[in-house]
Amino acid sequence: MKYLCLALLILFIFNACTPDEPAVAKGPPLAGLWSLYAMEQKDSVTGEWMDWRGGMQGYILYDADGHMALHLTKKDYQDFELTFPNFVDTIPMEALRHLTNSYVYLANYTLDTVNHIVEHARVSHSNPAEWNGVVQRRYGFIGDTLVLAPVEEKNKSLRLKWVKQ
Repeated sequence: MKYLCLALLILFIFNACTPDEPAVAKGPPLAGLWSLYAMEQKDSVTGEWMDWRGGMQGYILYDADGHMALHLTKKDYQDFELTFPNFVDTIPMEALRHLTNSYVYLANYTLDTVNHIVEHARVSHSNPAEWNGVVQRRYGFIGDTLVLAPVEEKNKSLRLKWVKQ
């Protein structure tokens, strides 16, 4: 018993005299660059998740200051054979059609950590009709994978899985 008390006293003194571990700054849970792993749509009949439109690729970026950017494209979007002229030249119709397979927006975001919802207040969008719109995404994590699911009715059957870069 005497040795047990001595051992406990030594542990107590050691812990009291050991400097605390340095605090690690924790940013928002979504902060960072994420690569799209899967964009899926739930089949209304079978309930199974399937690749949306044959698969997509892209990135989403959240910074620690409440800004975010999203870029989604069809798989292999970058392998388009036609060369695009510079910004001030005319663009062939085939190239214009290809550009419609690129979905981009920038937004300010806020987190509701209680309900696990991130709100994107868009400041620009590749679709002019979507400028200044606000959308909500339910978020969660499966291991190191971020899962985002639109809250609004028209896209409610989608979910996007992201892997941190």
